[in-house]
Amino acid sequence: MQSDVPGNKLKREIGLFGATALGIGAIIGSGIFIVTGIVAGVAGPAMIISVIIASIIAIFSAMSVAELGAYLPEEGGTYVYAQKLISPFAGFIAGWIWIFSNIFVGAAVSLGFAHYFVTIFPAIPVKVIALGICLIFLFINYIGLKESVMFNNILVSLKVLIILFFVAFGLGFFHPGNFSPFTPDGSMGILSGAALIFFAYTGFARVTIMAEEVKDPTKTIPHSIFLALGISTVIYLLVNIVAVGLVGAPALAKSGSPLADALSMTGSSGAVLLISAGAMIATASVLLTTIMGISRIVFSMARSQDLPSLFERIHPRFSTPHYAIAITGAGMIAALLLADLALVVAVSTFAMLIYYLIANIAAFRLHREHRLYPSWVPVIGALSCIGLIAFLSPNSWIIGCIGLLIGGVWFVFRKRFGVSSP
Repeated sequence: MQSDVPGNKLKREIGLFGATALGIGAIIGSGIFIVTGIVAGVAGPAMIISVIIASIIAIFSAMSVAELGAYLPEEGGTYVYAQKLISPFAGFIAGWIWIFSNIFVGAAVSLGFAHYFVTIFPAIPVKVIALGICLIFLFINYIGLKESVMFNNILVSLKVLIILFFVAFGLGFFHPGNFSPFTPDGSMGILSGAALIFFAYTGFARVTIMAEEVKDPTKTIPHSIFLALGISTVIYLLVNIVAVGLVGAPALAKSGSPLADALSMTGSSGAVLLISAGAMIATASVLLTTIMGISRIVFSMARSQDLPSLFERIHPRFSTPHYAIAITGAGMIAALLLADLALVVAVSTFAMLIYYLIANIAAFRLHREHRLYPSWVPVIGALSCIGLIAFLSPNSWIIGCIGLLIGGVWFVFRKRFGVSSP
């Protein structure tokens, strides 16, 4: 048997379709099937405006990330960009806060899958299903990227078709009166909704984290980011309009499975079953890409000696960072015991806004010859990230800052005592 070889290189296996599917898979998942209800409770029918605001804000950060990905097509995303363009500490914090955010997202998505699963098979405990689906997708990631990307493409295609069915079927039972009053909580509700719905968009940069596995990254990364963001925004708008038209925002706000409950008013149990299956497919694809992303960040940080070097080792047969995948799984399984949907969404959004704030600062520091867009783009991106943070709950600030503090302590400890090796 061959031993692990840290110097092994990752293979470029991801084309434009696969890269776009990674972004769509990360964006269209828990945000559309679960967070829709939370946002409806905050913004009412005006959640449609919240989606548009969140997408516009995401576009500016996406432009920054796209030009960074084209300039530095290396595994690790904003972690690498900030490290090279701002400072090692900024890079470390970007990587650390991304891991912090997405471990809990992965746990929440596993639980979301489990809740939909038990509506069909109620005899199995939720935690058992959540643990089982997490282990299955860890194994898929472990055995190889090609298999993971292929499986993700299938999941993304299926869930988009099911969501389009929801839109087409639901239009037949649409009630325009459900949109009145349109803004029950005014502009504050709309902006708070935009801050929460940004959670759904945070996966648009997922492909940059796996840049060394992308074919022709200079072209593929920017194109895939904008394709994923554009397609996902159209789908979000259609789904939210139809969902509100079916049952109204108050009913959506009370539901943990808003799209299934919205279709239940049609009286079609088959349609509800199909949407529940779609929710499981959607959450499964998000879990798949979340595990991919976290393990690659851990791999990249270990390669830069910000985490133990054990995690940069590549499996001799599968060419995957198997130890990084294993520690990712351990963190998610531990977080399963603590996951709470509403708080996880807020904390994750806080952490990802910090992440994209750092990305925008890094993009601003690019030299003119490496820019794809004007220098004011990352300025607007950074300011909009700060603005959205102000509309999140105080609890999310507290937990997010605790996560940042833990990361900062580890960075100082590692620098002082040199504990990067296993």
